[in-house]
Amino acid sequence: ISQSTRERRKMSNCRFLYHNGVVLDAPPVTTFLESLTGAYTTTRTINSATSLLFWERHMKRLSSSIRIILNSKPELLFSSGSSSRFWMNQPVPESSIYDLVNGSMNKALKSVVAKEREIIYGEELAVTVLVTGNVEKLSRLGDKNPDQERRVLDFLDVWLHIGGYSPCPLGVRQNAASLALVGRGRDVAAAKYSDWVRQGEEASGEV
Repeated sequence: ISQSTRERRKMSNCRFLYHNGVVLDAPPVTTFLESLTGAYTTTRTINSATSLLFWERHMKRLSSSIRIILNSKPELLFSSGSSSRFWMNQPVPESSIYDLVNGSMNKALKSVVAKEREIIYGEELAVTVLVTGNVEKLSRLGDKNPDQERRVLDFLDVWLHIGGYSPCPLGVRQNAASLALVGRGRDVAAAKYSDWVRQGEEASGEV
């Protein structure tokens, strides 16, 4: 096995989960998404992990997914079901979601780089952002915050799954990907949410 292959395998096993300021060991990203309910997006770094690919576009998509889910099927955002006190048609400002996620992202990348500097130096990272609704936070809020836009952000949690990304050389037949479409489409087609990942895994198991 060549050194480059060993390095790619080492990076592929490099995974971290960041939540509430703590860096934890992480399961594979599919297992992570199956275990929590929420809206998500996935991207990767470029330029030796100094920038995130199409970050603004991903934040727009994530904000849109959160807004659509809150207004149509809030149970796709809350792991223990939506609250009966939940209100519809709440504004979900894109700039606020960006600030919420970006703050966690900056802290996470700094923490991960500090923890595994030797492993990830000069390499790229795959990043999955999952935003979940926290029912306990929602129940504690009540009417304390009259700013409805701020209230939405007060019960959202951000989870970041960060793993090594080692692209295989292009143009090599053995590196070609095999794709298969299984299961039904998303119930809320315009939004990207983790419950659909679980449904896809269940459908593939039935094939």
